[in-house]
Amino acid sequence: MLVSAKTGKGIDDLLTHILFQADLMDLKADPHAKPTGVIIEAKQEVGRGPVATVLVREGTLRVGEAVVCGIAHGKIRAMTNDRGERLNKATPATPVEVIGLSVVPRPGDILEVVKDERTARQIAENRQEQQRLLHLAKTHKPTLEDVYRRIREGDVKELNLVVKADVQGSVEAVVGQLQQIPQDEVTVRVIHTGVGNISENDIMLAAASDAVVIGFNVRPDQQAQIAAEREHVDVRTYQIIYELTEDIERAIKGMLEPVYEENILGRAEVRRLFRTPRGMVIAGCYVSEGKIVRNADVRVRRGNDVVFTGKIASLKHLKDDVREMAQGFECGIVIGDFNDVQEGDVLECFETRRVEP
Repeated sequence: MLVSAKTGKGIDDLLTHILFQADLMDLKADPHAKPTGVIIEAKQEVGRGPVATVLVREGTLRVGEAVVCGIAHGKIRAMTNDRGERLNKATPATPVEVIGLSVVPRPGDILEVVKDERTARQIAENRQEQQRLLHLAKTHKPTLEDVYRRIREGDVKELNLVVKADVQGSVEAVVGQLQQIPQDEVTVRVIHTGVGNISENDIMLAAASDAVVIGFNVRPDQQAQIAAEREHVDVRTYQIIYELTEDIERAIKGMLEPVYEENILGRAEVRRLFRTPRGMVIAGCYVSEGKIVRNADVRVRRGNDVVFTGKIASLKHLKDDVREMAQGFECGIVIGDFNDVQEGDVLECFETRRVEP
């Protein structure tokens, strides 16, 4: 059978043949079975969060059900069909967009309905821990601290770098400075350069190439941070070029100074804004991941851009001051020295810890 997706030739015959074979093989899906589906594609959308296109395989998928999908979990908040119409349920062979997952799942992941959100979270966390242990067992990606040790052991001859910067001129300046570093013992090789925030693709390239990711005046976006943690890729960001080159030189010479490691505590979605009589803006938020901690560092993300970094000055649940707020709860957040927060922003709560090389 000759088929062309470009011209459409043979498509009708192919579909007829598939339906005929399905009838002969008595292929049927049970709408009353335990609901399952497969992820066709998934993405992160501003204001909507993780959005997954799911093809229902068995059972009937309903809004409000708790689900787990790979390392993602959540409660189905909304479903839409291919025409953008809202659905309350989806039967077998129906493709739908699902909103409500904690993170963006991978295409091919199986979506399953479970008893409740707590069960879904436990399953997802167990899977994430298993993946982390598996990666640790299989591979250890290089960090700058590893370089000197591996040079002395004789098993490293070059340091691979992925370089990202805010503008092309910065990229060229960084690469130019790196090329001037004395490379008697080890070669510094820039395998990729680019303009803009560090993306998930940059992380995956670094993971495949045993490279360290260098960012100049840019930061990793949310998906890149998740991928870096998952793939154990070392990501370094700088705002002063000589600090960047000094780190590389010290790594090669075995004199790298202690570094500061960033640990993401949690993320919250801004859903409503409130203004006090004094003009202070309170962000009404939903904690979508981890926890939010008062007085912790916070980064305001608008799409893939970081618009402000500061401190959480106030954290309230209803009218009560609280020290922290866990995933799944709503809270009011005041960010110190920043009133330009907008609905749809993501507040990323983090801490910075000093790590000895």
